[in-house]
Amino acid sequence: MTKVKLSFMHLLVVFMVANICNASRSRVTSSIKVHKQLNLLNKAPVKSIKSPDGDTIDCVHISHQPAFDHPILKNHTIIKTRPSYHPDWIKDVNNKMNGSKVGSLTSPPRKHESITQLWHSNGKCPKGTIPIRRTNKDDVKKKHSLLVAQPSFTDVRKGHEYAIVNTNGVFYGAKATLNLWNPMIQEQKEFSLGQLWITGGSIYDLNTIEAGWQVAPPVFGDTNTRLFIYWTSDGYQHTGCYNHQCSGFIQTNNEIALGGSISPTSQVINIASGGQHTTTQMGSGHFPQEGAGKASYIKDIQIVDESNNFRTPQGLSTYTPEKSCYDILMDMNDNSGSQIFYGGPGRNENCP
Repeated sequence: MTKVKLSFMHLLVVFMVANICNASRSRVTSSIKVHKQLNLLNKAPVKSIKSPDGDTIDCVHISHQPAFDHPILKNHTIIKTRPSYHPDWIKDVNNKMNGSKVGSLTSPPRKHESITQLWHSNGKCPKGTIPIRRTNKDDVKKKHSLLVAQPSFTDVRKGHEYAIVNTNGVFYGAKATLNLWNPMIQEQKEFSLGQLWITGGSIYDLNTIEAGWQVAPPVFGDTNTRLFIYWTSDGYQHTGCYNHQCSGFIQTNNEIALGGSISPTSQVINIASGGQHTTTQMGSGHFPQEGAGKASYIKDIQIVDESNNFRTPQGLSTYTPEKSCYDILMDMNDNSGSQIFYGGPGRNENCP
């Protein structure tokens, strides 16, 4: 397997809720520009599938996806053969136990379940195609909202609350398993997300690769939990985007639609509104001390080292500014990687 050096990086697991306010940003986009953008992003589909949540999923030939509009990726060839080598950790994943004691907590089960998206109930994409959530006029007009909805690693600002676990090092890859809930969002202007966040470079020239899920009514117009990716190569200034909203990310999986709804989620944090916290939940709404079965978790947090092997990251640290509202507990386990229990109800008698 070819190793790609991601340089000196931060590996973060982030949960967040924030308030979106776009009063200072112009959202006026000419109809000509919108039409041009839609034609650029929405490729001719081999097949289209209507999702129960209102989305349209287009099955686009793998070689016609938006990524290949980028000049650097012109005439790029996707190699469809399986890699000849996998990290040793993968060989043993199915032999692990279904659970183990972690202090007073019970660790999450080892069994992995495949992701289910709502559109799957109405069909699947043919071989040789990938599913892409169709972009509509509202999506294009909400471009600025999408940028605001993606928190910057360097911008832990008022109105945003974070629960973060991070470490530093030279990484060649990373993985984690996140369980899913659908956290309650009190106000329509709030959003929440949970993600694995890899960063490199300086504050002023930041590169990030981000993946996870979010509940974002201002962006998607609903409270569904949606899978997402995001990237930037210049600190969120001019490059990068969500999902397939620009060229750059190459997708090979023909079962998962980026931006598509996924069922029940696990993650969230909250914002302060009018000097008070809202009741927007993190994860399941239970504190991490309540353990597996009630608290949300992220498990199997591992990084790929210079020998192309998965290993447990070292030197993890946490950042949780409002422990009476939400909290995090970490556990280090050589067999299953690092795992985190997290969550909280938001506003309560100890969290005004």
